[in-house]
Amino acid sequence: MRRLTLRQFKVFEAVARHLSFSRAAEELHLSQPAVSMQVKSLENIVGLPLTEQLGKKIFLTEAGQEVLHASQNIAAQLNDLQTNLAQLRGMDSGQLNIAVTSTANAVATDILARFRGRHPRVSIHLDVSNRAEVLGLLAANRIDLAIMGQVPEGLDLEAIRFMDNPLVVIAPPGHPLAGKKRVSVEDLAAESFLVREAGSGTRGAMERFFAARGLEIRSSMEMSSNEAIKQAVQAGLGLGILSLQTLEMELALKRLTVLEVEGFPILRHWHIVHRTDKRLSPVAQAFKEFVLGLARPAAETPPL
Repeated sequence: MRRLTLRQFKVFEAVARHLSFSRAAEELHLSQPAVSMQVKSLENIVGLPLTEQLGKKIFLTEAGQEVLHASQNIAAQLNDLQTNLAQLRGMDSGQLNIAVTSTANAVATDILARFRGRHPRVSIHLDVSNRAEVLGLLAANRIDLAIMGQVPEGLDLEAIRFMDNPLVVIAPPGHPLAGKKRVSVEDLAAESFLVREAGSGTRGAMERFFAARGLEIRSSMEMSSNEAIKQAVQAGLGLGILSLQTLEMELALKRLTVLEVEGFPILRHWHIVHRTDKRLSPVAQAFKEFVLGLARPAAETPPL
């Protein structure tokens, strides 16, 4: 009787997560035929189809859902085993799997560089995504820790605030509002804004701010990165709202300016986050403690 293998589970979990054989192959550094062969072999052992294709889309069958659940449980148990062994060894090494929201990337990169300076033997795997995708990585137990802004309630997550994150309105230096000492919120009603994609914490904070004041701001373009928004604002395509901590270079070079808008900055916070049931490895625990040791309030953020 043929036995199920860890490799088959790993390959199928990637296919099920992406709902794509080609993307799973890319992640696992395998050819697409090799991935298809592993899934087919798994189906032959199980005796049931695990996926079905409708048009160009792949869906999991009921059996596929069961195998995915088992695959995730096996992966979690293996991670726990590695954690336990690392603790027994007491070694300052291992791998840190972390995800950060794209808005937090500049802050997180600096923190990771300083942490790596103290722990040069640690291997770091970093995912940079929007808030919804980072939450998905936490839910799937694919990362140890995350650095992000707003953390939704009702999820089994432990989130600890460690740094303030002020959001400001940015414009090109030649914008008519750039010379005003005080810009009212109503002054912004006639302006077009460049916004982040749905699921972004920055966009959510922006929408809540204006909705609370009964204003509907016009969105001229949706972009998936802070860098794209900064470039578009410099080109005069609209205003933007971004974290002050991502603007240091552009402000120093006078490529952008911060508008003195009533009610701004919108004060948000950075959090270090992990699942409440996550047993952190010594490396992950050391990183969490390192981040909390860097706690810095808004009063110490770079001045406008």
